[in-house]
Amino acid sequence: MVTGFDEAAALMVRSVSGPVAYTDPPLLGVDVSGYANPVITVHFLWIAGAALSIEWGLSRQTRLWPRAQYDCSLYAGTVPLPTHVTDLISYELLLSVAELGSIGRAGAAHGMSQPAASARLKALESRVGVALLHRGQRGATLTATGELVAGWAERVIAEAAELATSIAMLRTDRHSHIRIAASLTIAEYLIPRWLITLRSHDTSITPALTSGNSVDVAASVLDGRADIGFVESPDLPSGLQSKDVARDELVVVVAPDHQWVRRTITASELAATPLVTREPGSGTRLALERVLRTAGPLAAPLLEVSSTTAIKAAVIGGLAPAVLSSLAVSAEIAAGTLARVHTEGLDLRRFLRAVWPAGRELRGPSSDLLVVALRSPQP
Repeated sequence: MVTGFDEAAALMVRSVSGPVAYTDPPLLGVDVSGYANPVITVHFLWIAGAALSIEWGLSRQTRLWPRAQYDCSLYAGTVPLPTHVTDLISYELLLSVAELGSIGRAGAAHGMSQPAASARLKALESRVGVALLHRGQRGATLTATGELVAGWAERVIAEAAELATSIAMLRTDRHSHIRIAASLTIAEYLIPRWLITLRSHDTSITPALTSGNSVDVAASVLDGRADIGFVESPDLPSGLQSKDVARDELVVVVAPDHQWVRRTITASELAATPLVTREPGSGTRLALERVLRTAGPLAAPLLEVSSTTAIKAAVIGGLAPAVLSSLAVSAEIAAGTLARVHTEGLDLRRFLRAVWPAGRELRGPSSDLLVVALRSPQP
């Protein structure tokens, strides 16, 4: 049976959180360590407890409800709080009447007309079951019962305001961070300029970028380690949805003195040649293997590395040809340290895609980053 504000709060803690260690006040002994945000949990429990205190106080003062109804089972999570204790706007209006001495002035403070404010307060009195106001020609004052209710409500509203502030701070903090996973080419040659544009619109955004191959990126998005991913692979695992954000082309590159420099090679010739390639799971490697699948048996790689820079160094050193994104080799081709090889019967164009969990709508910075990517000039 509830006997006051603190026990009302503790009652809600017991029904929602489990064991209660009674201290002074009781709520301070509650174990909320299992909650994702204990601060918000505590605010909620204090509000719920204070709301119960309002109803307990009315019961004691007016005997309108049997005290036995405040058994723990009533608020064990299956029955919502009564509407006459959850209508915080009406209680705020009641407090404004107490402060300003007029229903009209109180209504104006809350953006309401006098008739609307009066009707709302009458509805509150009807739901509560007691008169809360003395109405007169010179204004309005609280009844003795109204003063009691206002005192209880003031604590509830103060806690509700703190809860709203805490949630707003939590959302602001959460929405200012974005975890991005991107395959190597996109991470090195596209993401940086997208992030520059994104932060030019909102400097509070704090991005965290991790790079890897396309398989790694998909796994990061699926298991929640990244909010959004960007991949080069033509294939995606189930559980992801995607959007094309850029076009790219794979190009065959060799050292400037390689025999392929002044000739055109065929798909079958490229398939039969040991190459310097990325590791299994790389989007570039998967895209190339799909294109060459019908060209004949694929030769085993001469060297597998997980770094585009290492591949370019190996090719420049004359180890073997490689197939890389045009984004990754444009500077070297322009400088003459790598040479592009012309091909016949090969379509090495591809799309680069953003990915996120299927059935989930992108929000906040993740959505903003996708828009930036879509609107950026094509490479």
